[in-house]
Amino acid sequence: MTYDFDKIIQRRGTNCVKWDEVSDNDTIPMWVADMDFETAPCIMQALQERLQHGCFGYTFVPESYYDATIKWFQHRHGWTIDRSSFIYTSGVVPAISAIIKAMTAQLSTVNCQLSTPKVLVQTPVYNCFFSSIRNNGCVLAENPLRMENHRYLIDWDDFEKNCADPAVKVFLLCNPHNPAGRVWTREELEKMGSICLKHGVFVISDEIHCEFTMPGHTYTPFASLSEDFAMNSAVCLSPSKAFNIAGLQIANIIVKDADIRKRVDKAININEVCDVNPFGVIALQAAYTPEGEAWLNELCQYIDGNYQLAKKMLEEALPHCPVTTLEGTYLLWLNIASTGKTSQQVADDLMQHKVYVNSGTMYGETAGEGYIRINLATRRSLVEEGIRRIISGISCC
Repeated sequence: MTYDFDKIIQRRGTNCVKWDEVSDNDTIPMWVADMDFETAPCIMQALQERLQHGCFGYTFVPESYYDATIKWFQHRHGWTIDRSSFIYTSGVVPAISAIIKAMTAQLSTVNCQLSTPKVLVQTPVYNCFFSSIRNNGCVLAENPLRMENHRYLIDWDDFEKNCADPAVKVFLLCNPHNPAGRVWTREELEKMGSICLKHGVFVISDEIHCEFTMPGHTYTPFASLSEDFAMNSAVCLSPSKAFNIAGLQIANIIVKDADIRKRVDKAININEVCDVNPFGVIALQAAYTPEGEAWLNELCQYIDGNYQLAKKMLEEALPHCPVTTLEGTYLLWLNIASTGKTSQQVADDLMQHKVYVNSGTMYGETAGEGYIRINLATRRSLVEEGIRRIISGISCC
């Protein structure tokens, strides 16, 4: 490989959330979705050149920023994005919150009473979805995913039943899905989109993990499927996960419908997340280049190697704890229900074995119970040692 993903990066003691959350220097953090790899050399070079300028005041987002994003998604994912569809912001979570605000601000009236809008999610799902829904005064509606042969599938009858509820205004899609590890197929996305159109449900698609797909699986941008889907959706994109630059705070919302885009833009300004970090602007343009793509392709191969190693170790040592098939992201979802303990109890036990993982209940109190989430985006030797500790901890349960 051209790039050294086994390089030791000392993150502890750098105010790093992932590593400094726990003061114990012996604990391996395999929790928050943050990688332990240096970002691509082309990004580091671009940032160093910008740093040498020495002035870091208010910054325009240049046309080259939009051009880089458009060319990247056209070349890599076959999706042509209209330049007019962009709204930039500081991150995908603020973007989701603002879009929910925009699409649910005018409550429907039923029998002269205000009906609280609902937002539909497919659980287990990224924990910040819950807070974004709650913080905007909305109610959660759940379409629990169902497990079949260690792979999550959609309960279509339940999905349509939820969409048919007049109170459900928004469907918050996770594509690829965190923590279920699904890369939704074109057919699945088309069916979800058609049901949403049929019942007047707007789609917010969080596609932050779009660059992480395992061999044999292809990410499909939701809005690329049809003009109708594009007009009935807002897609949230960012290079932050793929290139490990979350701290630079940069993201884009793609909204093709001009009227909806105005509403979202207003909500972005109301929420005061309309300014971005100048280093984020530079980093995105450096990432979305052939050099950035070469680095990313090798990274995805490396992460797949980590997954194959972890899967083999867990299946051999803990056959009673099924590994959910990982199609995308770098987050392994492990079934620990056979231990007889709650997800939080198992996570707490593993802390005693010096490894930090997420309890599944973070991603849905019911749908996530019986699971833990394990971050595999670190050097292979740490993955191997971390999985050994997980095996040891669960074996003691």
